[in-house]
Amino acid sequence: MNRRTVLRTAGVAAVAGLSGCLDTLREHYQGSFQGLIPLEIKSEADRHYNIVLEAYESGTDRQTYDESYTVTPDQTVSAPHLDAIEQSFRVTKFVDADGDRTSREVTLRPETELVTVRITDDDLILDIERGEAADGEPTPPSEPPDGPAGNESNVSDGDSTNATETNETTPDSDGSA
Repeated sequence: MNRRTVLRTAGVAAVAGLSGCLDTLREHYQGSFQGLIPLEIKSEADRHYNIVLEAYESGTDRQTYDESYTVTPDQTVSAPHLDAIEQSFRVTKFVDADGDRTSREVTLRPETELVTVRITDDDLILDIERGEAADGEPTPPSEPPDGPAGNESNVSDGDSTNATETNETTPDSDGSA
């Protein structure tokens, strides 16, 4: 066997080995890479508030996000990013020790670019910035409509069909009101 045949055989073996690695990588990363949605919390309140952030994947109700914060006046928090999947996102602000709370919920989609949670003494506001939709059409702006007929849930994502508001008073776990 001459040197040329040995080198050719070694080259073919190396290429065959690399193609196996490439196939394995292709299988592992099949589909598209999942993006992230930045999340900011801004307090415009005069006192501190405890908040809970939760997200559940649409269809499976698998919890994808669960974070709790105590936000002080005029503080801005950069929370860990959300996964860029279709999911239900809920923010709960605990008003006082009696168990009063304010909640806001919205559906996030993969084209969501930024979620901003604004905390005031009187309210809890979610600002949702969406990018280009899958069909190439821009989504509506995230600014709330003007006037009293505006979005009562204070979720401004341009799509009022997926917003709900709950203001509830619940007793503590020990049964006291």
